[in-house]
Amino acid sequence: MSEHAERFTVLRPLLFTIAYEILGSATESDDVLQESYLRWAEVDLETVLDTKAYLAKLVTRQSLNTLRAQSRRREEYVGPWLPEPLLTEQDAAADVVLAESVSMAMLVVLETLTPDERAVFVLHEVFGFSHEEIASTIGKSAAAVRQMAHRARAHVHARRKRFQPVDPQVSSELTARFFTAAATGDLDGLMAMLAPDVVWTADSDGKVSAARRPVAGADRVARLVMGFARLAGTEGRVEPATYNSGPAMVLYLGDHLEGVVSFEVIDGRITNFYAMRNPEKLATVLVPRRIGR
Repeated sequence: MSEHAERFTVLRPLLFTIAYEILGSATESDDVLQESYLRWAEVDLETVLDTKAYLAKLVTRQSLNTLRAQSRRREEYVGPWLPEPLLTEQDAAADVVLAESVSMAMLVVLETLTPDERAVFVLHEVFGFSHEEIASTIGKSAAAVRQMAHRARAHVHARRKRFQPVDPQVSSELTARFFTAAATGDLDGLMAMLAPDVVWTADSDGKVSAARRPVAGADRVARLVMGFARLAGTEGRVEPATYNSGPAMVLYLGDHLEGVVSFEVIDGRITNFYAMRNPEKLATVLVPRRIGR
């Protein structure tokens, strides 16, 4: 392995995580890393003082280019846009900051930031890069980055509920208990697991059947979930999993992957469901990725 490849491989989990948190797409993050490596392979290593900072800058710039190029596509998207579910190789819950940063709820909030604000928040709050380092990455002054970081942090904290990492075993048990209640029509048991203001959000881009607007309220969500579970129970199967550091269900009809439904759990109750039904975003959801800080 060349020295370029060695340095890049060591930092790949961190670089992938930066790209994913800026883009909300594991597939596009893979593309960003491939393009970034091609550029990195042409760099004279004698000129690189800090490999981590250099590669983080390279990947961030490439991610921002990709994000800006998508803006029109996002505007024309049918229904809610959700991040692509992320299956990780390791238990991210061991690092609470990392686990929260890739949680579906956090990524949904990050979608409401501008591209530059998103990059600043991710690089500073999650990865600890200085305002000066970020300034050279996004082409702004350190003072402008400092203001941007303050704005982004306030914006995120105002919209982000308290994060509670869920132990993988507890996650699996919760998922199994939830699906059993839904599949058997145990409405009371299901309602006991839902927060009163629970919200179901589905992403399909109009390609498959799914609610095109979020569904709110425990009773409405419970009935929607029961119908969903009955269909899965008669024609397919459901497998418990952990995606984006939280409990999830992987849905199949026959051998065909139909969707991934992630839960957000606060104080033992489910507050949000994020249902990924868009076939394009399901293409690689069974491929585990290594993340890191």
